[in-house]
Amino acid sequence: MDPKRELSSVDLAALVRELGRYEGAKVDKAYLYGDDLLRLKLRDFDRGRVELLIEVGEVKRAHVAEPEHVPDAPGRPPNFAMMLRNRLSGADFAGVEQYEFDRILVFSFEREDGDTEIVAELFGRGNVAVLDENRDVVGSLETVRLKSRTVAPGSQYEFPSSRLNPLDVSYEAFAARMDQSDTDVVRTLATQVNFGGLYAEEVCTRAGVEKTLDIADAGDEEYRRLYDAIERLKEPLRTGEFDPRVYETVDDGEDGEGDEGGRDGDDGEPSDGGDGRSRRVVDVTPFPLEEYAELDSVGFDSFNAALDDYFYRLDLAADEGSGGGGNDRPDFEEQIAKQKRIIEQQEGAIEGFEEQAQAEREKAELLYANYELADEILSTVRGVREEGVPWDDIAAKLEAGAERGIPAAEAVRGVDGSTGTVTVEIDGTRIDLDASTGVEKNADRLYTEAKRIAEKKEGALAAIEDTREELDAVERRREEWDADDDEDDEDEEEESREIDWLSRSSVPIRRDDQWYERFRWFHTSDGFLVIGGRNADQNEELVKKYMSGNDLFVHTQAHGGPVTIVKATGPSEPARNVDIPERSREEAAQFAVSYSSVWKDGRFADDAYLVTPDQVSKTPESGEYLEKGGFAIRGDRTYYRDVAVGVAVGIVCEPETRVVGGPPSAIESRAETSIRLEPGRYAQNDAAKMCYRELRKRFADQSFVRKVASPDLIQEFLPPGGSEIVEE
Repeated sequence: MDPKRELSSVDLAALVRELGRYEGAKVDKAYLYGDDLLRLKLRDFDRGRVELLIEVGEVKRAHVAEPEHVPDAPGRPPNFAMMLRNRLSGADFAGVEQYEFDRILVFSFEREDGDTEIVAELFGRGNVAVLDENRDVVGSLETVRLKSRTVAPGSQYEFPSSRLNPLDVSYEAFAARMDQSDTDVVRTLATQVNFGGLYAEEVCTRAGVEKTLDIADAGDEEYRRLYDAIERLKEPLRTGEFDPRVYETVDDGEDGEGDEGGRDGDDGEPSDGGDGRSRRVVDVTPFPLEEYAELDSVGFDSFNAALDDYFYRLDLAADEGSGGGGNDRPDFEEQIAKQKRIIEQQEGAIEGFEEQAQAEREKAELLYANYELADEILSTVRGVREEGVPWDDIAAKLEAGAERGIPAAEAVRGVDGSTGTVTVEIDGTRIDLDASTGVEKNADRLYTEAKRIAEKKEGALAAIEDTREELDAVERRREEWDADDDEDDEDEEEESREIDWLSRSSVPIRRDDQWYERFRWFHTSDGFLVIGGRNADQNEELVKKYMSGNDLFVHTQAHGGPVTIVKATGPSEPARNVDIPERSREEAAQFAVSYSSVWKDGRFADDAYLVTPDQVSKTPESGEYLEKGGFAIRGDRTYYRDVAVGVAVGIVCEPETRVVGGPPSAIESRAETSIRLEPGRYAQNDAAKMCYRELRKRFADQSFVRKVASPDLIQEFLPPGGSEIVEE
């Protein structure tokens, strides 16, 4: 049984009730780990330190964590974290709401100079958006541009399309939604009623209704039992009286013995009971589930505490599993079977969307094909309503007209005064019509609904592609595991020489901070350090402080390029005459061109030149003026004509683990894996996220990538302006 990695809508409904107790806490600081884990450090006057975690990656969660369960602060706050600190420092936490019944939480913060909302989207690929008091997007982890909605800096935030809330639906609406399905009961509850898989099964179990019962065979009796089960399930969500549980599976030791009890002690800490049995968390719920009656569980005083314990232990299990210390083979077959089941369900949903969209279009076409009949019905109802005739009287008159054989009255199957609709049947198809409008607007409404359903199909198609990628990844990991030649038995020198870092389950992190990392930098294919300025101040500093007599000075002909220096020796080494190879000079020229305005302007080549340090002066020619960061060059220059732009970013694993970037010829020979870029349409931060996601796919140890090559670290190696990944 795979552990739960995403909170459900029911979980979030319970969590929101408990998070309200922290209203009034003040925000101290914000942290971002990788591109998906947000941490807000708050101070509550009654409870002291409060650590709020929001994760929107492969694991999707939100809860307050114990301080000892919080990861250490990252060394360098990324831009997103700095933006949050500027907006939230000293702000009051004003509360959190769940958007409708969706997996979306909206955290509100108030400060005298302006309010801020953080929207956590805990579905799909996940996202965090920061909104100002006008609900405009200040920043987001992911930029979303779809036909149905946009989430991008400067735009008005748009929630996804509304969904049915099963906790706030009347019996009539519930029964109508169930009747619209053509599959079994449990799938209908999961998709059409929006309960999700687990709670759909729980409702069936509590109601005593067979999960696989076909909707066509279900009637009012089954619907009533299901609806009553939903009412009982939502009661603790209404009152806030929870009995939270963390569920575990217990793996017996080799002797297969051990007591039948679930846990030793009552403090909520993991225990093996002294019998050598290992316990693995699989789910956390706000109240006990009959679906899990056979599983061991431990209770907690609050759902938030249960969530903290569950995800902390899930993280520990993931760390242990990636540590390479065990020989237990992961259950790849179960993971593959799960992904295939998901794909089958998604394919079924797509078919359902196609059928629903086609049905709505056919209803609209039927209206136009029977325009006079529909118009007579709508005109008649609208006319008598304007005269003040009650809906019950209208229904009675239509029934009387049907008995007299009036075609328009015979077509009416019912009226609903609460919604102002008339249900008609045309050629065996029932259509709900808005009695306040004419045929055209009713048809347009149906066409619009068909379009909305078709857009849901597009989203489902994208989701199925993601699932297929996950399936491919699991199958690759299975192949790599089976092909493993027991490299752990090799000696350290042999291992470092032959190990495949991409497939290794755990990559040790080894690195030291270097003096040149605040500049642009790379090492040439021949091992020479090349450094470049990021701005005018750094250009001045490089020439005045770090350029020595045996170095080389490189610059592009284009205005706005970085001062580029090829270092002959380190800053603490004695100066010596070194012959810098031509290959290193060419790579330095490409570096200078690529990080200049040439890239930003979308051009693909320009000239660069090379001189010695004694040709570089801060003294301008008579009558001329040098801007800050500019220098006068005297004497002959060595030119490199039509130097092509080109940048690659990658990750090195030996002798240090870090992200690197620069000319492809220098990076690709050194990095374990790398990505080439060229001038393009994606902004610097978006291109960095694209590179990060691609690098994560390539490494089995994805947590390693997040630690050494976060989007902000990658962005430091990208040229100013737009970029695109070069497809290989």
